[in-house]
Amino acid sequence: MHYLFLVRVHQWVKNSFIFIPAFFAGAILQKENLILLGQGFFCFCFISSAIYIINDYRDMEVDRLHPTKKNRPLASGKVKPSVALAIMAILAIISLAWSYALAPAFAYFVAFYMGINLAYSFGMKNISLVDIFMISSGFLVRTLAGGHLIGVMVSQWLVIMVFLLSLFMAFAKRRDDLILAERSGKEVLRKSSRLYTVEYINVCLSLISGVIMVSYIMYTISDDVVRRIGENSLYVTSLFVFAGLLRYLQITLVQNDSGSPTKVLLTDRFIQVVIAGWILTFFITIYA
Repeated sequence: MHYLFLVRVHQWVKNSFIFIPAFFAGAILQKENLILLGQGFFCFCFISSAIYIINDYRDMEVDRLHPTKKNRPLASGKVKPSVALAIMAILAIISLAWSYALAPAFAYFVAFYMGINLAYSFGMKNISLVDIFMISSGFLVRTLAGGHLIGVMVSQWLVIMVFLLSLFMAFAKRRDDLILAERSGKEVLRKSSRLYTVEYINVCLSLISGVIMVSYIMYTISDDVVRRIGENSLYVTSLFVFAGLLRYLQITLVQNDSGSPTKVLLTDRFIQVVIAGWILTFFITIYA
């Protein structure tokens, strides 16, 4: 169990962004695409796990002072550093070799993703705003990689929405860090968080959520999309996007419990129902 927590298996769901271009393009049900994207998904899972291990190794001493991060396998001493680094090396090698076997260009996306996250772990996470944009760029790289792997062009609206959505979740995570520090009575441990305030992040979340909603509507009524799917009713799915964003804002601003987007996705019933409704409506509109 400690090793599953070490590689953050519960965070692998974030790599599902690789499927987004195929889903929006109406190509996700094609068997060859599913096989390729499934392999690409695990390539990103392995490289992201390797990066988590590097990050935990570097932050071991600091994490021991944190109210929740002290329970991580390396910080708690449940996994030896030498074993963790060996696992990290194996996962990175498998990921890069496997991705290159799928397509050399896809391997460049995986390597670029690794480079972004290494830069983040080795100092960029301590620079306010830069840390947020680097987190968001990781989601964007996974989306672009998925489109490239199956030869699907990623529209500019999709790029904008993915980037803004990941930016939204990253700000919500920083807000939770501030709330946690305030509740524990301890100084915020992450250096970049010292230049954030709850009020500032609230403004950013409100601004970004509004732009996401407008961008999504523009996407659903754009001429390219209407022409491609032969249907102009895709805007109906906006209802679920609005509901999901408003619920996430409620969790963040009212409940003060947005620390882990993955946790919210896996535990909040309202979010789960909204996502299921959005997928079903989108599926019927595009595929049926």
